[in-house]
Parts: sequence; structure tokens; C-alpha cells
Amino acid sequence: MVTRDEDPGQAASRLTGRPVGAARGLSGSPVEVLLDDGTPVMVKRADAPGAVRAEVAGLRWLAAAGAVRVPEVLGHDERWMVTERVATGEPDAKAALRFGQALAALHASGAPRFGSAPPGGPKDAYIGLAPMRNTEGAEWSGWYAEHRVLPYVRGAVGRGTLRPGEAAVFERLCARLPELAGPAEPPARLHGDLWNGNVLWGADGEVRLIDPAAHGGHRETDLAMLQLFGCPHLDRVLAGYRESAPLADGWRERVGVHQLFPLLVHAVLFGRGYAEQALSVARGALAV
Repeated sequence: MVTRDEDPGQAASRLTGRPVGAARGLSGSPVEVLLDDGTPVMVKRADAPGAVRAEVAGLRWLAAAGAVRVPEVLGHDERWMVTERVATGEPDAKAALRFGQALAALHASGAPRFGSAPPGGPKDAYIGLAPMRNTEGAEWSGWYAEHRVLPYVRGAVGRGTLRPGEAAVFERLCARLPELAGPAEPPARLHGDLWNGNVLWGADGEVRLIDPAAHGGHRETDLAMLQLFGCPHLDRVLAGYRESAPLADGWRERVGVHQLFPLLVHAVLFGRGYAEQALSVARGALAV
């Protein structure tokens, strides 16, 4: 029986059908729980409507590409998700090269349209704690402006982290996106929240990805987010990627355009510092 005061150990037992031996701390999320045979699992709680369903659908969509590795989902409901625990090790240059190759294969597996949600996933999803609506579009620059830049500009203005007059900078950039976007590309299957904290360097030498905000998008967006917050052996990740799937000319000059999405999300969630960084990036792109 599901109760609102259920703890992670109880949720793990119910969703896996296995007794729980011990829980390593019962506060926060995710929490590591040991099953009765000593197998560790991770238990994550999310109270926002549809958040667990979005994450599970995203993990399964990434796994279905047969490219990047993700933790196996062992059970879930609308509030709780139980996954395998990944034993982590030190970042490794060879693993980074393989990760870049796998990421290229993930992107190449595609999506029906820009903004497509993973099969079975809700349109109203999340990136971190911020709402993210998966509305489909046929052309990247217009879709990116309408559904990945301007909603978070409005959100940042509403929270007071962007001044109303500053929104015009992003509106000017969005108007110029068709010329700044580079050559047209088909929709890629994105992780969608690919910062270093969502890259697990496995003890077995293989990378796993966690906490996706998966959707159909432009492949350069995932790569730009990796560069925004840093990633161990990033040069090897990019080398592996480009060996498998060369990037269009000018991709380095477009990094800032693709970083606007995560920067504005952070401005909504975490305040003025990220808003100023987004403004700097937008002004730099407009100066090109």
C-alpha cells in the first residue's frame, strides 16, 4: 500500500518486490538503499506532477538507442523511482573518448521532431527543478526561440532576476537565430541536461548518464552544456564525438547560442549571476 509518508526503504521494497536490508540515510534524494542480498539501489523521490514519469521515459529512450549507458530502472510509480546504483571511479581519457563516440551515436538515433518528448513521457516535463514543455516544431531556430529561450526569459523577468528592459536583448537574438543557427540538421535525441554532474564515470571504465531532460533537439546543445559547466577530459569527449560524427563548420562560434537555454534555466532557478552570464553570451552572439 502506498502512503504519503513512505520512506525510501519502504518505496524500494514495494517497487522491487524485495525486502530491504538497510538504508544509508533516509533524508534527501536520491538515497542509497541496500536490498536484502546486499545489492545497492538508488531511490529518488519527486513530488512534481509527471516528473518521475518524464525521467523514466527519458532514461528508457536514451537506453533504446543502444549507444550511451544509463542506470537500469528497477521500479517506479508517480512519486518514486528505483534504479541500479552505479559504482563510480576516476574519470579516464579512454572512457572519455568512448563516451564521445557513444554520444554521437545517441544523437544520430534521432527524434521525430524538435521538442518531441520520449515515448510515454509527458509533454510537461522538467529540466532540474524547472518546468520544461515539450512542444514540437519542424524548424530548429524558431522552436528554440519559442520553447527554449523566451519562456525562461519571461520566467527570469517574473522572478526579478532579469530586468524587463534586458529581455529585449534576447528578443533581438531570437530574431537573428535563423542566420546564427548554422546549417539545418535533423532532430537529435538529446539527454537535454548534460552537465558534468549528470555524467557518472563508472568504476568499470564506462560512462553512464543520469537525470535526463530528454527531448528532440539540436545535437550542439548537449555539447554546449558539457562545455558550460566543465567536464573531465572534455577534449577527448569532443575528439571521440567528432571522429564519429563531424560537426558543421562554425560550431565553436555557436556554443554560446546553445548555452543560452541552460543559462536562462539557471537564472530562473538560482538568480542574477546566471542572468548576467546569459546577457553576456547573448550580447556576444549579437556582435558577431
